[in-house]
Amino acid sequence: MSSTSPWTRRTAIKAGAALLAGVAGGGMSLPAIPETDGYCPVPGGKVYWRRFGSGKRTPLLILHGGPGAAHNYMLSLKALADDRPVIFYDQLGCGKAESPTDETLYTIQRSVDELDAVRRALRLPEIILVGHSWGTFLAIEYMCQGRGVGVEKLVLSGASASTAQVIAGQQRLIDSLPNGFAAKLHGLEKAGRMDSPEYAALTQQFYDNFVLRVPPTPDAQASFEALAKSIAYRVMNGPNEFYITGIIKDWDRHRDLNVITQPVLLTTGEFDEITMDCHTTIRAGVSGLCRLEVMARCSHLTMVEKPDEYNALVRGFANAA
Repeated sequence: MSSTSPWTRRTAIKAGAALLAGVAGGGMSLPAIPETDGYCPVPGGKVYWRRFGSGKRTPLLILHGGPGAAHNYMLSLKALADDRPVIFYDQLGCGKAESPTDETLYTIQRSVDELDAVRRALRLPEIILVGHSWGTFLAIEYMCQGRGVGVEKLVLSGASASTAQVIAGQQRLIDSLPNGFAAKLHGLEKAGRMDSPEYAALTQQFYDNFVLRVPPTPDAQASFEALAKSIAYRVMNGPNEFYITGIIKDWDRHRDLNVITQPVLLTTGEFDEITMDCHTTIRAGVSGLCRLEVMARCSHLTMVEKPDEYNALVRGFANAA
């Protein structure tokens, strides 16, 4: 795959994913959904993007979480490419994007500038912006900086406008776990034993309750593997989901949410690691019409746990007048 130009791209028809063979005796085949991918320049390097579909409806532009998780776990959304383009990209330091070793590159502001660069390179003057987890931080920051020209709607899933509110909610979840979980966890942190098997087991217990409550799909597993080696995650977030010590730890835009006048769909899981108060803060703060949907028996990765239900929510919102 060449990366000599922002417009260089590889085009392929993913027959196994988008073209069904006719049934025995002769049946109609569904039309293939085109896929294109490539690299485009952004501040600090190049990022990898994928576009599914070519319909005339407003494209969905997907902002993955982490920072560092890569786009793969969000790929269930490509089912919506039957009537509109759905575009994913791996942010700098994530997945198949370039990963410069200069840690000063991994900032919130550069990520905002990166989003603008992707829109320019892929010619996306009008979009529906879909963010998950850190991707909602990025979407909110983008809008609060006045960059949202052409953003028709926003979908914010597992969302917050304040890292401090996230941390407080996660601490309540830690305190809710049985068998002295919180005391064991914080004891190991204070003892400097965060690299121990005991701490890893406790971390996994938190994840199993509040991040993903089903076995990971191959796409989700690919994102977890990207996260584990991502420089962006280490520098911007920290060592794990609930011990946030990186660049984003002091981020807060909850007082500025009123600048968001577009319609907003908020989605969260019943057991989301980003707690309900984070979502109701956004709902109360934005100026546009805002709908909140809670997915039962789900946690943070709702699009992995119940992809059909998640897609139906996004499709209905995107298609609404």
